[in-house]
Amino acid sequence: MAQNEADREDLLREATALVRRGEFRVPREPEPVTAGFRADGRMSIWFGTDPACHFDAAGGLRRAYIDGRLYRTQGTTLARLTRVRTPRATELQRHDLDPAELAAVRETIRARLATFAEALEANRASLLRGVPDDDDRLADELRDRIAVILAGPVPLAPAIRGKR
Repeated sequence: MAQNEADREDLLREATALVRRGEFRVPREPEPVTAGFRADGRMSIWFGTDPACHFDAAGGLRRAYIDGRLYRTQGTTLARLTRVRTPRATELQRHDLDPAELAAVRETIRARLATFAEALEANRASLLRGVPDDDDRLADELRDRIAVILAGPVPLAPAIRGKR
């Protein structure tokens, strides 16, 4: 992953933690969608460079990057983390989302996932590149996992241990 959120040039190459991944051209998406799975079943999806969503193996949202803002699960809500950089250090300022803010983030994610899932279902998502390059089940598995997520409100993963 790029060191700076604004510097994501080749996600397919950089996302080496995703042992199975692909870059897709999707109708109504201005940039390629990069998506894949870690060895433990966690899934990540980048819609161009923003937004990005990272899910646990059960489909719960762990982290997201939307409109230049970082979000992390707290179990029952999301925390928005704002980086404050000074010459000496970088601090993360945390704001736990209220119900209306949480609903708005969930809807943003739901809309983008639905567009991707519809394209996968209709075979309109073209695989541009993949790792490994002979993984012919990636699109089907992404479609199936996204369908589980879209079955209700975008679920949240349990709070990340060690993070408050």
